[in-house]
Amino acid sequence: MILSHLCRPSLCTKIQPPPSSGCRYFWGWLNAVFNRVDYERIKDVGPDRAASEWLLRCGAKVRYKGFEKWQQDYNGLPTGPLGKYKIQAIDASESCIMYRGFDYLDALEHLEEIKLYKCIYIEDACLERISKIENLQQSLRRLEIITCGNVTDKGIISLNTLRNLEYLFLSDLPGIQKKDLTVELLQKSNSSLNIELDLD
Repeated sequence: MILSHLCRPSLCTKIQPPPSSGCRYFWGWLNAVFNRVDYERIKDVGPDRAASEWLLRCGAKVRYKGFEKWQQDYNGLPTGPLGKYKIQAIDASESCIMYRGFDYLDALEHLEEIKLYKCIYIEDACLERISKIENLQQSLRRLEIITCGNVTDKGIISLNTLRNLEYLFLSDLPGIQKKDLTVELLQKSNSSLNIELDLD
């Protein structure tokens, strides 16, 4: 059964499974399925449409360049390639995006803002992956990482390759143990970066 671009509500965020280990395993498996990258889909409809489908499937929102309104309804996406609709911002608050889906970000050329809030699958490897995407090294301007319990100093420090990043907000990240050193290393690689912290 192919589930890579079916319409569905944001199951990972809207429905809380019972606390049984069997249900947790099922929901983890389902979220992994919806993060699987469909490379044929990217070729068929273009990177912005394919990434939009992935993000909305997982409960995130996107905003397109030149538009103020956030797109969060999967069924509201135009049919076919998005053409003039280029992803400029991603709000992944309480979504189930995970590392295996990050290949969808590779060809996005206009992505300037990412917000990661209460993303249970976001970990250091995800931030390291973001930091290695050449397009994002050029385009990304704002990044917020809030209440993501699997993020540590290592992941934050890896962001030093985002040379055009202007604003970084870090809040409620218990995995960050060496706050001052981490900030120092980031500022050393990007002196114009404005870092706002709420880590106490």
